[in-house]
Amino acid sequence: MTTTEQQPIRVLVVEDDPVAADAHVMYVNRVPGFTAVGKAHTGAEARRALERTAVDLLLLDLHLPDVHGLQLARSLRAAGLHADVIAVTSARDLTVVREGVSLGVVQYVLKPFTFATLRDRLVRYAEFHAAAGEASGQDEVDRALATLRAPGPAALPKGLSGPTLERVTVALRDCGEGLTATGVAEAVGISRITARRYLEHLVEGGRAARSPQYGAVGRPELQYRWVKG
Repeated sequence: MTTTEQQPIRVLVVEDDPVAADAHVMYVNRVPGFTAVGKAHTGAEARRALERTAVDLLLLDLHLPDVHGLQLARSLRAAGLHADVIAVTSARDLTVVREGVSLGVVQYVLKPFTFATLRDRLVRYAEFHAAAGEASGQDEVDRALATLRAPGPAALPKGLSGPTLERVTVALRDCGEGLTATGVAEAVGISRITARRYLEHLVEGGRAARSPQYGAVGRPELQYRWVKG
């Protein structure tokens, strides 16, 4: 049975920034086989939500206003709650990564991230989740773990945000003829220079292409066109 034929994987989003929390809920609900069953902005709110709602997976920001995310995960384990955790953090401390392994952290996502990055982690988690049960041997155990360890999309360059990149992507994808940086800037509500940084990031990742657009006067302006997905 495939993930989409099974009951959806229930996700609780724990994120102190309300805007980011809403974006993460939207991201989760866009991935087939997953449903966001709630959101919490503090560790205390997360505990209350878990008392009311069955949850399979926490999308957990590690830096909450009232508790560190790993401390929250530890207290949940002590209370007998065994939901898996995808940790969301801007920290790159490998000590924290190692500590999280023992607390049910199955993946890490570095801020800022795009929908594509989270989708990749969720899809890999779904494959791991579907493989639950008794393994027939070492090879099957290795294959199950490999679904979590396989490389995914890299974190965004410094200064770029996931929500803005998503808006730029949507604007470009929805315009089949392509857009200039000026056109994207007007569509998204950012400066032309900022729009060009996001567009160049998409080009570098192979998700967009650029070509010169020649007008009647002056230097040609670059036209960007969505080419992937």
